[in-house]
Amino acid sequence: MKEYVENNVLELRKNQGITQEQFAKAIGVTRQTVIAIEKGMYIPSLLLGLKISKFFKKKVEEIFALKNEK
Repeated sequence: MKEYVENNVLELRKNQGITQEQFAKAIGVTRQTVIAIEKGMYIPSLLLGLKISKFFKKKVEEIFALKNEK
């Protein structure tokens, strides 16, 4: 079975009412990186994952989850 990482960054960001640009600036990345994370095309490093977790005031496990392909 192949594994992948699923995240809810898009939903969390929208619930906060902030733009991709604002979020990117807050966590120190480009808007393109935020887009890639939200689309599931990029898995953030541990450091970036922790920054995202801190920004949303949530545990990493509440934002990112390891899933198995069916």
